[in-house]
Amino acid sequence: MKSFNHSDVAILNGFGRSLGDSVIGLQALKLAIEAGVIPPHPVLFRLPDSSTLIPELYYAARDFAAVRTLPWADETPGPPPAAAADFSRVIDLRDFAFDPSFRGVAMIDFFLSRLGLDPAEVESGRKRNSWLAPRAQRRQDAAASGYVLVCPTASMELRRMPTAIHDATMAWLQSRSGRMVLSQSALPRESSLAGLCGLVASAGLIVTTDTGMVHLADAFSVPCLAFFTTHRPEWRARDYPLCHAVYLQASSLPPALEFARVDEDIEGVRAAWFPHGGDFAWLTSALEEAVAMAETKIKPVHRS
Repeated sequence: MKSFNHSDVAILNGFGRSLGDSVIGLQALKLAIEAGVIPPHPVLFRLPDSSTLIPELYYAARDFAAVRTLPWADETPGPPPAAAADFSRVIDLRDFAFDPSFRGVAMIDFFLSRLGLDPAEVESGRKRNSWLAPRAQRRQDAAASGYVLVCPTASMELRRMPTAIHDATMAWLQSRSGRMVLSQSALPRESSLAGLCGLVASAGLIVTTDTGMVHLADAFSVPCLAFFTTHRPEWRARDYPLCHAVYLQASSLPPALEFARVDEDIEGVRAAWFPHGGDFAWLTSALEEAVAMAETKIKPVHRS
């Protein structure tokens, strides 16, 4: 593997600790490098990760970025850590989820702006997560491809799909989609990037709550039905041509809530999944449109 000398730019906490944020942030970084506003091979100072999946994601981007450890003592915004003292330019993204300018905008646009590139100068198609697929190893061990993958889980309870919605989704797809239907919650947890990318890339349709699976589906051009509750879809999936987004607004919560504050926040999000009580006609309609999109790869016209 060819090695590179790093540039004189350090990015602190680039780009967060979640899979989706990292996929999007690395796309923004690649665009910023291509535009010349960031020199090639900046150094990303990142907090230690407890799993191997996220480090593997950044390793996949090693041809355009380097990674060093950000000590836990330097987790929050403040003076640059000693390790970054020798860099002429430091971009501080620590605790960016609490930055007011992060809320109410497309995440890719936020990262582009912080890296010094005007988002308006970048066409929508280039904001897709195209950096990943050519670099990702994919483990192909599924019995078949073209299945529907339902993804109800999330790293935080605030974004998890309720069991009743998951069960209704599985039942409808198994009886109507004509495809094998798998639930990510019933599969062994993928601990490697190759396994997760293989699972996504082999799917013919992904049905998911607001998680990193939305962004992986775009990276591998897999049709996706995505449900959003705390964030408007255009803040996350605006540039994804094969993502049919359904907004289930949690009206009792402030917009763009990143983390649950009290138990009532969880209850407010759960209520948003049941806009008509036990009537799931809205869910059936969304699933019908998603299955049609999987067959034609044409995104349905959004209905408000």
